Amino acid sequence: MEVKEISKDENNVLAQMVSMDHEQVLFCQDRATGLKAIIAVHNTVLGPALGGTRMWNYTNEIDALTDVLRLSRGMTYKNSISGLNLGGGKAVIIGDSHTQKNEALFRRFGQFVDSLSGKYITAEDVGISPQDMVWVNQETNHVAGLPGKSGDPSPVTAYGVYVGMKACAKAQFGKDSLAGLKVAVQGAGHVGQYLIKHLNEEGAEVFVTDIHEPSLKEVSEKYGASIVGLDEIYDLDVDVYAPCALGATVNDDTLSRLKCSIIAGAANNQLKDETVHGKMVMEKGIIYAPDFMLNAGGVINCFAEVDGRTAEWAMEKASQIYDTTAEIINGSRTNNIPTYAIANKMAEDRIKEAK
Repeated sequence: MEVKEISKDENNVLAQMVSMDHEQVLFCQDRATGLKAIIAVHNTVLGPALGGTRMWNYTNEIDALTDVLRLSRGMTYKNSISGLNLGGGKAVIIGDSHTQKNEALFRRFGQFVDSLSGKYITAEDVGISPQDMVWVNQETNHVAGLPGKSGDPSPVTAYGVYVGMKACAKAQFGKDSLAGLKVAVQGAGHVGQYLIKHLNEEGAEVFVTDIHEPSLKEVSEKYGASIVGLDEIYDLDVDVYAPCALGATVNDDTLSRLKCSIIAGAANNQLKDETVHGKMVMEKGIIYAPDFMLNAGGVINCFAEVDGRTAEWAMEKASQIYDTTAEIINGSRTNNIPTYAIANKMAEDRIKEAK
């Protein structure tokens, strides 16, 4: 499964699907509830496609399609490299998660999920809460991350990012303690807040930015994180840059400004163009922890629910992200190959074996 960038013909949906080898894309709309959503199933070789639903106020439908295609492909790689018997899928709902949520909308979305007959299993992602999944679950059983079961996957996601960051510190600084390190966290959502909690408890100095002011105020008051501007985050003199919001923040502009020596965060698709910026990161001497490997704690949590595993199993599985991160960094340094390429091959090899 060769990794290809999205087709330049942005208006040709099938061309975009072919360029990244997607199996199926379902466009969903319902006038009565205002639902506009896209479900993308990338690959089901290893099992049903599991991946969360994101609610975001996209500028246009093309941006939403680009995001869901990239995210669903990332889920295939994430599930594979984590050793889970799951394929990759993702869904996006176009809208403002702070003002446009309602039960009818999520129940209608659940009906669309159910129409795929288990080929796609959904869960929480950006802008989605466990309660939203409860509404979806009223229309389909193909849901994970429900209250009373595995629940919110954010704590497990954040823990995986935290231990992976420690492995990066071990490789870069000779010890895996984060005490005294300066960490810039971009995004104070659910995962970002749990990550900041871990960093604070270990004695790291945290800087944080987010578009949502109440979240910034909360993490500043609870954990003493220093609030910085949305653009200022790229110019800080820090040890670690932790992108925990949207993707493509590692690009031509930011790489000329970043002063960190580690990039390790929870956001998906952090490299705007992995073949270009993955190499640039390596040439700058920055350790980049491949995002789909580092943020796999959430899907591990969901798999535990689907497969009848315990919460303790999920945390133990997430702790293995430390060893996987170390293995990828070692492979990158030994072979002078960007870390993203090492991680991609690990994921691709498992899928090829399954085929």
